[in-house]
Amino acid sequence: MLGLAIVTLLGGLAIFYRRSIDDIRNDFPTKLAEKLDKLWSIAQESLREKKYLRAEKALLTILRVDARNATAYNRLGILYAKQQAYKDAIECFEIAQSLEPNASSLHNVGLIYYETGDYTKAALAFEQALRIETDISARHIAYAKVQEKLGNEKKMIESLERAVEIDPIPQTLKFLAEAYERVGQAELAEKLRARAAKMIIPEGQAKQVTQPRKVI
Repeated sequence: MLGLAIVTLLGGLAIFYRRSIDDIRNDFPTKLAEKLDKLWSIAQESLREKKYLRAEKALLTILRVDARNATAYNRLGILYAKQQAYKDAIECFEIAQSLEPNASSLHNVGLIYYETGDYTKAALAFEQALRIETDISARHIAYAKVQEKLGNEKKMIESLERAVEIDPIPQTLKFLAEAYERVGQAELAEKLRARAAKMIIPEGQAKQVTQPRKVI
């Protein structure tokens, strides 16, 4: 249950904080800033087109100029993760975290450890990420998944309940329903499934929005 696709989460829950061009301009002469901006564009475009070698060269060039660029290390880690070069990915995320601590780098490290089966380290990384940033449901879902692997059903349930509190969408409700069913709470599972079913909009029926959702 709870399928955890690493590339999808890295692309969607692993959050990419790119330094603004203004910040770069404050650090380097204009021509160099323009060169870095061009390299960023090449890296982004190459990643979209899955031209990983070209993207890697662009990111490594950025790091030769700006060795403390945490964003470049984060992006390079994502690139290596997409290629299943997990050791290199972890190294990049850990360097990024040491340079510019944030929840995304820690979460990404946790995802890599999860993918490689090191669930204890994955749990520690997710816990550190949650201490920094607690209001993103995907982080709690990932933590619940690793607790399931470790056999800690109480923590698994608690994490999924928190995820539902933050974002009570049908998919999150389904995850929690499956967890309740796993621990023998069939009645609670059925209630959540019924709640999720009511939230699904029939095809062709317009959704009425009462208030805008918070975009993270």
